[in-house]
Amino acid sequence: METINWKEVLLPYEQAVNELIVKFNSIKKAYNTDGVHSPIEQVDGRVKAISSIIGKANKRNIHIDEIFEKLEDISGVRIICRFVEDIDKVVSIIRERDGKDMNVLEEEDYVTHTKKSGYRSYHITINYPIYTVNGRKDIKAEIQIRTLAMNFWATIEHSLRYKYNGNMPDDLKERLQVCAEAAFILDTEMTTIRDELLEAQKIVQIKNNLVDEIISNIHNLYFYAKVEKMNEFNQKFIELYQEGNIDKLLEFNRQLDVMAKLYKVKYV
Repeated sequence: METINWKEVLLPYEQAVNELIVKFNSIKKAYNTDGVHSPIEQVDGRVKAISSIIGKANKRNIHIDEIFEKLEDISGVRIICRFVEDIDKVVSIIRERDGKDMNVLEEEDYVTHTKKSGYRSYHITINYPIYTVNGRKDIKAEIQIRTLAMNFWATIEHSLRYKYNGNMPDDLKERLQVCAEAAFILDTEMTTIRDELLEAQKIVQIKNNLVDEIISNIHNLYFYAKVEKMNEFNQKFIELYQEGNIDKLLEFNRQLDVMAKLYKVKYV
């Protein structure tokens, strides 16, 4: 066969990763915009390094001519969730897109069926169509969905496995298994306080939105209605913000709204 031009061949895989990151971040933003909890906390992705691609192909006895047909994780996207329950939600989101902008090929549930090493994650292999100057190309990509705790453990385990070239000492394997269970216990405990955490998050978001509205009102009254009380308004706002009483901040903002209507402020 001809020599592989790796840079050219891997370019569509990079495009697929970039597009998928944008898609999932857009889903996260939509949840946040609606003021509801997003099951997606963080999204990242990568294209396997050439050495990793060749190494995995050799390990699986895959001929170099068949690498791009048989390796399913050259393109990889990782979705991090806060809670274990969020994993199911993200899986549902991906299934709903099946047959639309991606096709689900395979699912592997390592959350319920934990690997012997202690590894937990949910894997979905998809076909993702991209459009290049040469037309449509379907790219296989692996989506990994896991919690923050699962990801922390997996990152450490991967580094150690790389260090020992797959021949990790048994005592270290056992300690990693203990750590994996500890990480899962943490996830389980987080589930028990999930509602309170989400309520706290909601309060913070309400306060942040309210602060933005108040500052906007003050600026509009000063710059568009020429109300000469900006320093007074700012001082009052700082006092109420430091006090931390949302009800008082709401009342203050209502007063600013009344003034804005009185002076017929046009919002921009």
